[in-house]
Amino acid sequence: MSLSRSDVQRLLAEHRIRPSKALGQNFVADFNTVERIARLARVGPGEVVVEIGAGLGSLTLALARSGAHVIALEIDRRLLEVLEATARGPNVEVLEADARSLDWAALLSGRPRGVVVVANLPYSVATPILVRALEEAPAVSRMLVMVQREVGERWVAGPGDPAYGAVSVKIAYWATASVLGRVPPTVFVPRPKVDSVLVELVRRDAPAVDPEVVPYPRLEAVFRAGFGQRRKMLRRSLAGVVDPGAFERAGVAPSARAEELSVAQWGALARICT
Repeated sequence: MSLSRSDVQRLLAEHRIRPSKALGQNFVADFNTVERIARLARVGPGEVVVEIGAGLGSLTLALARSGAHVIALEIDRRLLEVLEATARGPNVEVLEADARSLDWAALLSGRPRGVVVVANLPYSVATPILVRALEEAPAVSRMLVMVQREVGERWVAGPGDPAYGAVSVKIAYWATASVLGRVPPTVFVPRPKVDSVLVELVRRDAPAVDPEVVPYPRLEAVFRAGFGQRRKMLRRSLAGVVDPGAFERAGVAPSARAEELSVAQWGALARICT
């Protein structure tokens, strides 16, 4: 079973639910798309999936068919009754929750490690939700997130890419990220005005920069300062943050700009910063 476009439209009409622009609600209404996402999530019996923004349950149903235990999170109380009825099953757990302030430790207490997060996220909250999961939920080993194309491109960007920025470095610190495919606006109700992408993030066995050598807050302070004035050379954007002699010791050209440095190079600078 899955929800077709007519099913989604009928449920919204029956329950007098108008998709919220404030919450960025665009419901997936295409069988092939939800099956594709469930397949790419690579989950099965004995595994735990946290679905953020379960909505009406289209993707929840596909994930549940894998045999995994699905924890379906939804912030909108209007949708909870519909979601519980649509996705009811022995391996589905529906919870009212705001992923922006989610207590990951409490949610995953007693769960096996190797939790997979699957989400359809509006661009306005996608990055902070993703980063909090990386920072606060070590039990999460993988994430598959559907997000606006421009946001996803920033997540996966590397040094030299136009989209590369502080968020790219932060994600690279915790995980490897790649775009697995595009999702057209036509599979959503209502249709957004932009394309979406599916981004997979796989948590590193250890952060890209050893936190015992360079504490994470120090590293973040350095690359944020660099990207805060990204058009300037590093010797200017990092003045007062990094000692002038640190560039040579770190093997980084002071004339370089922030978008040229890898996460390892940021770590080398942060290790010897003032």
